[in-house]
Amino acid sequence: MPSLVSNQSIHAVLLDVKRAGNRLVAVGERGIVLLSDDDGKSWRQAAVPVSATLTAVTFANPRQGWAVGHGAVVLHSDDGGENWRLQLDGNRAAALELAAAETEKDDARIATAKRLKTDGADKPLLAVNFTDDRHGLVTGAYGLAMYTEDGGATWSSWIGRLPNPRALHIYTVAQMGTQIYLAGEQGLFLRSLDGGKHFDALHTPYEGSYFSLTVLPDGVVMVAGLRGKVLRSTDRGESFQTIENPLPISINEIHQNGTNLLLVNQAGGLLQVTHDSQQLTPITLPPGPPLNAVTQAADGTFVGVGFAGPMRLTSSINAAE
Repeated sequence: MPSLVSNQSIHAVLLDVKRAGNRLVAVGERGIVLLSDDDGKSWRQAAVPVSATLTAVTFANPRQGWAVGHGAVVLHSDDGGENWRLQLDGNRAAALELAAAETEKDDARIATAKRLKTDGADKPLLAVNFTDDRHGLVTGAYGLAMYTEDGGATWSSWIGRLPNPRALHIYTVAQMGTQIYLAGEQGLFLRSLDGGKHFDALHTPYEGSYFSLTVLPDGVVMVAGLRGKVLRSTDRGESFQTIENPLPISINEIHQNGTNLLLVNQAGGLLQVTHDSQQLTPITLPPGPPLNAVTQAADGTFVGVGFAGPMRLTSSINAAE
């Protein structure tokens, strides 16, 4: 069922926002997608073929974008977010995993895939990462992981490639070159150094869930999550150092801002850190509803989305750079 178009969508719960050239694209509950072409001053709703909650969005270039969400839906836009087409859902994802398990004659995996197919399209996708307009990985609840090499025209299951025997949720994905990192529930941290052909499970000094990670241009890996835990690795995940966080509140997102990082916590607060620092600094924001994600508009202003729609943030963030 298509998302309902309403003038109240500007006040909807939004979970992610990204740049698509000079445009901002935000996604959230009930399949809502909002577009802004004036740096977040005004917004309009895009037509979307599903009403499932959308959890994440990304753009490989100003026109080619993907959004994922509940029901394991994957949506694709080739016009900067104006229009969206369904590429994948939970039923098709389950069928792909069952076919892959049967091909590999893995009895345990076949049994799990059959249960996944019986459950139907009830598992959410939680993260999406495209390195260009053809190669992308989506991940989600219970170890869901689907990969495409043709922009989403076809998908293959990567569930069997991941050392995730407890089918833990995979909340976040980051990639630089052939290095792919996945992180999620109960300290799950997976790494591939060969573009996804093989993954290893790495130990981290925390057993809580990770909700966001990023890889910086110099290869530094940052991961953050439950209770405000923030870790940094300079050796591709072999070891981690803890970054001190004065606010023990779970981190939703890490946003790269040049040499600085902005972290959004579940209280809607923002913290800033340079990638080589050992201390997070809270950023003072005016009172307002909690934020889930932030991005930087073309005019340099930061725009956040959260439980009461989108909002332009004060210039104090820019001054803190």
